[in-house]
Amino acid sequence: MYNELVIISGNGHLELGQRIAENLHVNLLDVEVDRFSDGEIRVKIKENIRGTDVFIVQPTQPPADNIMELLLLLDAVRRASCRRVTAVIPYFGYARQDRKDQPRVPIAARLMANLISTAGAQRVLTIDLHAPQIQGFFDIPLDHLYSAPILLKHFADWSRDNLAVVAPDVGSIKIARAFAKRLDASLAIVDKRRPRPNEAVVMNFIGDVRGKDVIIFDDMIDTAGTVTDAAHVIVEQQGALSVTACCTHPLLSGSALDRINASPLREVVVSNSLPFHRTASCPKIHVLDMSPLLADAIERIHLEKTVSSLFI
Repeated sequence: MYNELVIISGNGHLELGQRIAENLHVNLLDVEVDRFSDGEIRVKIKENIRGTDVFIVQPTQPPADNIMELLLLLDAVRRASCRRVTAVIPYFGYARQDRKDQPRVPIAARLMANLISTAGAQRVLTIDLHAPQIQGFFDIPLDHLYSAPILLKHFADWSRDNLAVVAPDVGSIKIARAFAKRLDASLAIVDKRRPRPNEAVVMNFIGDVRGKDVIIFDDMIDTAGTVTDAAHVIVEQQGALSVTACCTHPLLSGSALDRINASPLREVVVSNSLPFHRTASCPKIHVLDMSPLLADAIERIHLEKTVSSLFI
């Protein structure tokens, strides 16, 4: 039992937890998560985990129940005398609130980091943080994976003769440049402004995509306003042949699917870092499986091997 690998999945993304366990050839630990009549979450670990190496898989997207469930699971396994517990957070919620950009607002990403550490996490594993500096909010080791190896495989067979990569905003330039380099594609940038949260206005377009097949890379798509507005500009004003969007975290809230359906986007390639079961409502969505990447990282951490070879 000592140092045995244990995988626990919260209800935030049970399917991904099961896929990770299958990749590692282990069974998910039997955990009971239910509620009192007033809605309060109750967690119980139903197996002995003394001395084990525990990995809890739980993205922290809304509602807040997901973060609360993660905190309770962390506290439960810590009190059950596990050897080490790692929080596997494919999507780190509240990452967009990573700085005090207005008066009298919280730095919610730092608060989430404090809660996770205080609850008992000794290590964190995550994918494509919205703001990479969030790694510095943690006083415990954090392994920051990139979805690029999985996403790039989807475009491996595309012709490189007529390909362009577009960064949908200035913050995405670094990752877009890396994708463009690996795809031997040119790079363009959308200059946008945000007058308010979840609303963006395209101001300028930097680069030439006329007559090209365009891929827009971003870390997340929430309301899809930014990516669909960019697609309209790229096709209708810049003369691109086609536009495909690609992101790691498909939040797809509000009227996002309607916007995508009505847009010139040919396809939207996303990962399963978040649960998405509405493909019938938007056939343009193509979901890629991140469980092999996460399972590989978990195995390396468990065996005390380097994880840096998974980074790009």
